[in-house]
Amino acid sequence: GIFTERDLLRALLRSGGQALEQPVEGFANKPLAVIADDALIYRAIETMRRLGIRHLGVIDPEGRIIGAVTSRDLLRTRAEEALELGAQIELAKDAPALAAAWARIPRMAASLRREEVPARDIAAVISAELCALTAQAATIAEQRMRDQGHGGPPCSYTVAVLGSAGRGESLLAMDQDNALFFASGDPGGAEDRWFETFANYVADFLHEAGVPYCTGGIMAKNPLWRGSLSTWERRIAHWIGRSDPQDVLSVDIFFDLRGIAGDIAMAERLRLRAFDAAAGQTAFIKLLIDAAGPPMAGLTVLGGFRTEKGRLDLKRSGIFPIVTAARALAIAHRVLERSTAERLTALKNLAIGASADLEALREAHSVFLERVLVQQLADLRQGIPPTNAVSVKDLSRLDRARLRRSLQAVQPIEVLTRDLLFKH
Repeated sequence: GIFTERDLLRALLRSGGQALEQPVEGFANKPLAVIADDALIYRAIETMRRLGIRHLGVIDPEGRIIGAVTSRDLLRTRAEEALELGAQIELAKDAPALAAAWARIPRMAASLRREEVPARDIAAVISAELCALTAQAATIAEQRMRDQGHGGPPCSYTVAVLGSAGRGESLLAMDQDNALFFASGDPGGAEDRWFETFANYVADFLHEAGVPYCTGGIMAKNPLWRGSLSTWERRIAHWIGRSDPQDVLSVDIFFDLRGIAGDIAMAERLRLRAFDAAAGQTAFIKLLIDAAGPPMAGLTVLGGFRTEKGRLDLKRSGIFPIVTAARALAIAHRVLERSTAERLTALKNLAIGASADLEALREAHSVFLERVLVQQLADLRQGIPPTNAVSVKDLSRLDRARLRRSLQAVQPIEVLTRDLLFKH
């Protein structure tokens, strides 16, 4: 519970001086509402509004209270779309309700853009809502399992998001990337069969809500992305022991994982075990780099933009190479931050060399996110499905120069990454 100055004043008004001799438990508000330490400010504001409270406990990934935040601590915000969207997701009871909430995502992003919120921060908000949507889909799926006579979960479990959602970098052209961990059970056993049905519901609900199935199959409905803790530990060991880049395709996004439903601490423990297992495994990290392949050139030999049908694919030529390099170096140097920007900053702070290059990549990543988000919002206004390809013909002279400089920063990324793997 929580006992505040207001509670003390109420106690004195109610019981007079005798209140000072009574246990605080009788006047405290219980239970204490809490929020994760990595939650965004607007989420804390929305939670306080919804519950009609002024204080929130702040918890770490293990569920321990590490601090508190009050309404006075929080900045005022005009991003009403973000606040209302969060509440609508949490109140959704079925897939159509999830879809109605998720349909507001572009409007929310546009609202934040009008407030001059940086694209990197807007991506973090979109990712947070994708996490919330996935968590609510899991809640609905769990109830569906009970309604269909399957009963509740056979053991504790965690649903986790991977990739851009885990890093906090999703924009408006995303699909599902998720995994499921449960406490015990064998592949194909009773527990696994329960979670297979459950994971299929989660995937279907998300797809119906507007987050399409992952074309690469990175979903908990796929046996390769579902399993008990012991199964996952064997899987991680198998990945690290491979010798062919094809064997580790898509494995790197596991290191971005973020638990979002169920026993969230379980997901964090497994992520840390993966980092521990990868420690010193330079051959494995090289495989991750080889599997990603060289970045697609975004510039021609003469310095022009390399476009197709007037558009430049900034995911393949910019975002993906930087994300891959930052993640590989984070694994090599046990940098536990998730976002690409935080990883690059942490790597620079390790003083392993190439500080200027790492900072240039961090700035380039921000530029790419900005250009993609602006293009996606413009395309949606015209009824065009959002992608990661941007039109360069309408860019201002300044924006073209910034984009060209950012693409130039990516060109030596393979050599830079391999060089920094061995620095300590």
